[in-house]
This record gives sequence, structure tokens and C-alpha cells, in this order.
Amino acid sequence: MIWSARRPAQIAILSQSQQPSAPKSPMSRYGRARKVHANTVEGRRAVLEAFRADRPVERLLIANGIEMGPQMREIITLAEAADIQIEHLDRRDLDRQSQTKKNQGVVAVLPDNRYVSVEDIILDADSKSQPPLIAVLDGIVDPHNLGAIARTMDAAGGHGIIIPERRAPGVSPGAIRASAGALMHLAVARVVNIPRTIDYLNQLGVQTLALAVDADTDYTDVDLKPPTAIVVGSEEKGVSRLAREKCAAAISIPMRGQLASLNASVSAAIAIYEAVKQRAND
Repeated sequence: MIWSARRPAQIAILSQSQQPSAPKSPMSRYGRARKVHANTVEGRRAVLEAFRADRPVERLLIANGIEMGPQMREIITLAEAADIQIEHLDRRDLDRQSQTKKNQGVVAVLPDNRYVSVEDIILDADSKSQPPLIAVLDGIVDPHNLGAIARTMDAAGGHGIIIPERRAPGVSPGAIRASAGALMHLAVARVVNIPRTIDYLNQLGVQTLALAVDADTDYTDVDLKPPTAIVVGSEEKGVSRLAREKCAAAISIPMRGQLASLNASVSAAIAIYEAVKQRAND
């Protein structure tokens, strides 16, 4: 085993049923869809990746008359092999049950078990005898950034992403589409407080590194072979002050041009693949 971690009490993660309810307001079509299905995966690539990842699909909804390409044929074959109920609906009926505007005529309904604990991510890496590689998202509000970071983390063989419970995108159909289905393969922990979670990771022996444009240490000068969590902030504000104070160090990506910063998902990808490069050469 490459590393070992002590196991303090697991961080409490509120379930959706425990979260305070928001004031009632008129629901959009997509709000009504969430009332019908708590968790959906939508679009051909995302649904296909859900099946390939052996996610527990409860039902498959398909619009009547859609074009059957290779992806749809594979989706139906996998659904039939798993004895999953397939429902063929009018397009309007399917859209009423969809949470996105781009379902491409296919929606998979899953049980609402999208999240794991932080400790689950650590123990999964430990079971593979690998030092954890984790991204912690602090202040990321665009589901496309979440999806892009998830896609990079999955491609890099990383172990998971940690996101805050509030004021952040969750594992939604839109984020899954943006990840090209990578979120179906990647563990995601949803936590109450990012600074406390960073402190928890420090206790576990995971080095926590904040990406910051004003940091003195170049990202290539840090040893990323040990267990590592890369903390990524928003493009406007960066990593929050409290989160940065909890991190073991801050690292920067050199900027040679006129712009002051990179897109959050691009910054994360650069740091994640530096870890991949270092670990490959170990």
C-alpha cells in the first residue's frame, strides 16, 4: 500500500431531505420535472455512460420516432440486458419529465444517490493502493465548469471531486452532459463547509493546495506524488480567504500574456495533469 490514512469521524453530509426548503415560487417546466424524478441523466452520451458505469437505472424514457444511431442502439441493448423498464413517450410528455432543454429524446431515471462521503473517496484510492488525487471546488457556480473538471479528473484517473452543498452546481443533468458522462464514473462528495473539509483532508494526510494567481510557488515546483487535493476557486474571486487559510500551500500557474487568469476548469486541468506527469515518472 502506498499510503495509509487515519479515519476520524466522517464529515456530516446533509441529504436533500434534510436541507432547508426554499420559499415556494412558481415552478418552471424543469422545476416540475424535478418533482417527477429526483435524479435523471439526459442525452445520449450521458445516458450511455450511466449504463457503462453500471449506475442503477430504474427506468429508461425514450421519445417516439427519434433517430436510432449507434449510441441509442447500445443504450437499448444495455437496458434490455439489465431488464430495465423502457417507456416510449410522445416528445412533449418526455420533455415534461426532463430537467434540461437538451435531452436528445432519451432520459434515464436513477435513484437519488449521486453523492458519496469524503472518506469514501479516500478509501477508494486506498483500496487501489494509489495516493488520492482530488479536486475541491470552492465558489464554482457554473455547471459547465463542474462538468469540465469532472471530465479531466476522470481522464486523469483521479479519485473524486468535493463540492459545497450551497451556492454551487450539483450533479445535475446539465453538469453530467457538460462532463460528457464522466460524472457517471467519478465519485462526488457534497459537504456542508469547504474550509472545514480542507482541514479534515489535512488531518487525513492529504496535502491541500490552493490554486491562486498571486501565489509565489509555481505549480511545477510542488511534489504532487503524495495524496493531494487541488482547491479550485471561481474565476472572479479565486479560492475564498477561509479556504486558502486552511490549505497547506498555495500554487500558481504562470501567466505570460495580457490576461490575468485562466478559466477555472483549464487551471484545474493543468494542475491535475502535472500530478499525472509526476506520478508517471515516480
